[in-house]
Amino acid sequence: MSFIVAFVWSFMLWLVLTAGTKGMLWSPEEIIAGVVFSAIVAYSTRNIIGEKTTRFLNPIRWLEFVIYSIGPLFWGMVKANFDVAYRVITGKIRPGIVRVPVELENDAQYTILSNSITLTPGTLTIDACPEEKALYVHWIYVREEEPKSSEPVSGSFEKWARRLGR
Repeated sequence: MSFIVAFVWSFMLWLVLTAGTKGMLWSPEEIIAGVVFSAIVAYSTRNIIGEKTTRFLNPIRWLEFVIYSIGPLFWGMVKANFDVAYRVITGKIRPGIVRVPVELENDAQYTILSNSITLTPGTLTIDACPEEKALYVHWIYVREEEPKSSEPVSGSFEKWARRLGR
């Protein structure tokens, strides 16, 4: 099953990336090359992807992800952009690395939260430590040396990461 899922996603990505390159939607050569390369990618990632891949094919999960992307993530990025601009203009910068405690259960949740924090200007996730239940984040303006929760750094991202990654 994981081979088929990886093949379909790889081929769809191929079609999107090669659409309209030779004056028409796709040439026969592009379709053949897409099938070959998608099969190679699917075969080489079949053990990495695993059986849990099908949970990401659920349309409800896609809808939740879209809501998260255009809602909390976008708003967090807007606020962070203004904060970084303010800090650059005024010079009020206190950079540092903080240990952010998190209550996450699996790698997907850690990945979603880490990427969300890193996408937000002024922050960069340096390390995820599931055994410590913590993330290490470089922050442009350290307000608390040891935050008690992820709220000061990530806002509502942790709640959404738990929901999207379950």
